[in-house]
Amino acid sequence: MKPGLWTLCLALAAFAQAQAPRHPTLSGKVVTGYQGWFRAEGDPSGLGWVHFGPGKLFSTETYSFDLWPDLRDFPPEERYPSPFRYADGRQADLFSSAHPGTVRRHFRWMNEYGIDGAMLQRFAVGLGGSRNVDSLDMVLRHCTDAANAEGRALTVMYDLTGLSPEKFRTVSDDWRRLVANGQTKQPCAQFHQGKPLVAVWGLGFKERPPALKEWATLLAELKSTGAAIMIGVPTYWREQKNDSVSDPALHDLIRRADIISPWTVGRCDDPKGAAELAKEVWAPDIAWCRTKQKTYLPVIFPGFSWSNLSASKGKKAPKNAIPRLGGRFLWSQAVAAREAGAKSLYIAMFDEIDEGTAIMKCGGPRPVGNFVDLSLPKR
Repeated sequence: MKPGLWTLCLALAAFAQAQAPRHPTLSGKVVTGYQGWFRAEGDPSGLGWVHFGPGKLFSTETYSFDLWPDLRDFPPEERYPSPFRYADGRQADLFSSAHPGTVRRHFRWMNEYGIDGAMLQRFAVGLGGSRNVDSLDMVLRHCTDAANAEGRALTVMYDLTGLSPEKFRTVSDDWRRLVANGQTKQPCAQFHQGKPLVAVWGLGFKERPPALKEWATLLAELKSTGAAIMIGVPTYWREQKNDSVSDPALHDLIRRADIISPWTVGRCDDPKGAAELAKEVWAPDIAWCRTKQKTYLPVIFPGFSWSNLSASKGKKAPKNAIPRLGGRFLWSQAVAAREAGAKSLYIAMFDEIDEGTAIMKCGGPRPVGNFVDLSLPKR
């Protein structure tokens, strides 16, 4: 081969490599949900306390999270003074998802933990007001920069909880805006089957308006951008019972997605229950997906507790309702999913301390308050 032709071939190969996505498939990956919704008084968002408690009413008497985050690795600039104090009287600090250093730290932990990527929850009800959109965009930028720096994949997941069907268009409009702004061209962008991946969550749940026609329009609009679609559905979507609507049209919509992910948080509460869930739900689901050539993404979770969140809404719930068992509960689900035939996993969630499902560092010193003790059981 002539030198000039050889140089051209090398240049073309380098160009092709540069154009290939860094994260071409979700198959074989372990990803985690990232809420990114925590705000603190004095952080860059200017929104005050969000998701730690009811805004300005946030206090040691009124708060909505059950796990206390471990901030021992955090420098002073990432700490925000909270109303809480330790038993010795010291001030207890909290974090903010609006701080770029904190988000980078979280993605660094994902890297260290061996988690392949995150699905950032982009709550659709917040897309209507400019102030909320600015805050969501800020966290998205932080996550994008952090995922790029740490070599993690990032997927935008639209959670349609609370969004009225007539406003579904805001989701497709927002996704088109992100695509136009280059989000899918970022090195961290998660692809699947050669297409940039976008996730939408909330189809087919019995307690919500079915809105199947609106969902059909939304899925079509998202597909028109050239995206692959992951869809979050109820646990019993296949049999259309319990938490699922029973309309036969639901399966027609689900078949339009590329990845199917049923929400199973709370559907088991110990290793035995995890094995039963895998046998009775995940394995038949996976068989269905194989016949339809769909990717299946089961959801596993480390434990559950929303005592303080319930109390903030005037309800009662036990603390540490589903114990973690020193990590054995989470591991049992992962093993069960693998034995059922799953090739990928979604861990709910990375930073969800409200409902006690966070997998980030939360085992440090706790201030005085009604928080779950994550100390390992004494042998």
